[in-house]
Amino acid sequence: MAGNLENKIGFFEKVATSRIKKRKLNSYYWNDITRYCDYFAHEDYSVLEIGCGTGELLNEIKGKDKTGIDFSPAMIKIAKEQFPHLAFHVMKAEEITLDKKYDLIIVSNLIGYLEDVEEVFKQLHKVCHSRTKIIISYYNFLWEPILSIGEKIGIKTPSPKQNWLSLDDISNLLYVAGFDVYRNSKRMLLPYYIPLLSPIFNTILAKLPVFKYFCLNHFTFAKPLAQTNEQGWKDKYSVTVVIPARNESGNIENAITRLPKLGKHTEIIFVEGNSTDDTWQKIEEIQKKYASSHDIKIAQQEGKGKADAVRKGYGIATGDILMILDADLTVPPEDLPKFYDAIASGKGGFINGSRLVYQMEKEAMRFLNLLGNKFFSMAFTWLLDQRFKDTLCGTKVIFREDYYKLVKNKKFFGDFDPFGDFDLIFGAHKLNLKIIEIPIRYRERTYGETNISRFKHGIILLRMCLFAARKIKFI
Repeated sequence: MAGNLENKIGFFEKVATSRIKKRKLNSYYWNDITRYCDYFAHEDYSVLEIGCGTGELLNEIKGKDKTGIDFSPAMIKIAKEQFPHLAFHVMKAEEITLDKKYDLIIVSNLIGYLEDVEEVFKQLHKVCHSRTKIIISYYNFLWEPILSIGEKIGIKTPSPKQNWLSLDDISNLLYVAGFDVYRNSKRMLLPYYIPLLSPIFNTILAKLPVFKYFCLNHFTFAKPLAQTNEQGWKDKYSVTVVIPARNESGNIENAITRLPKLGKHTEIIFVEGNSTDDTWQKIEEIQKKYASSHDIKIAQQEGKGKADAVRKGYGIATGDILMILDADLTVPPEDLPKFYDAIASGKGGFINGSRLVYQMEKEAMRFLNLLGNKFFSMAFTWLLDQRFKDTLCGTKVIFREDYYKLVKNKKFFGDFDPFGDFDLIFGAHKLNLKIIEIPIRYRERTYGETNISRFKHGIILLRMCLFAARKIKFI
């Protein structure tokens, strides 16, 4: 095994300079990998690349603290010369000795060369905290004969003989090593740039059913498995519940009396928005009535719409975890502990309610609304490369620090969402958070009328879906 390792180091020392030249020759291929990893990076993330080679990918993606390791001294020497502002170390992936935890770890086109992939995945725990995200890129094994021909005719950098792993192999090895795979995606049908053809094949066809299975590059996204047996997470975090309320006077007190204690402290923020009934007066009354037993803050929004109300509430929130509870109480407040448990235990980074699992009460959702939700469910499952059943459930949960990162990313999508649901979903996807859904029993209204217009708002939602396809899928 030692001899094999020495042979590999010798091989990479010989091709280090050649690799730079080949990368420049086929910058189209490498730039796509870099661009896709950068899409899920953030300027506030600390980033580690395992098998960084000569450092180009690490240099080009966002991050505030970026480190690369590689077992080839020749590669690291070139990386340090090219990018002296970054940190590089000669280090084997099987023996990581760094003493820092990173927000994002990238393993790009490496695992096929490893003697023991499972051991390398286990080593990643040394540099992971509970919310670290891992991106692994790897060749589709269907391309093995094509890439072999590419090496022979000189259009691909030669590489040592490698193992060819399927997505199932990679997912299984990650699970055995203690990681949770939450998304797989596929990219690149034509690895060289051919005017007109490459954009059509790689930007459009590669994202469609059937065609995607022939893509060259596979990307696997993973995080450490949730440690639900650990002690202390039940009371680890404080919670802010934001309750947007417009013409909901009859539901305000029930929202307080039915809301369970969440985490180590529960903060409640009512945001009233342009009501025509006495909702604001009722909110003021309830704040005074329950001042001794509940931490209640109140505000009135200057703008219009639920999204504006949620942003107003989140702007004054102090809890570690942010929740939305619609004031119509069609999502029972009693279900919120399920959302807390899911995010506090590490099962997901963005928790979305799903009204489309359990049987609904008879008048809870009109037939056309149900059809619309089914359609958007299928659309979002395809858009986000993961199962998504209910996009429009009002109850959504995210860590406050992730919400602030999402706000920094807001310029990428723009201010396009009057509801706030899509703003959060798209933002969570771009932050590379694991999104999970919690089934809830959707209830009939007991007071007031819905503020949603089926046709007007349905058209807005469709436009947002098309907008998201351009910003999320066809990139």
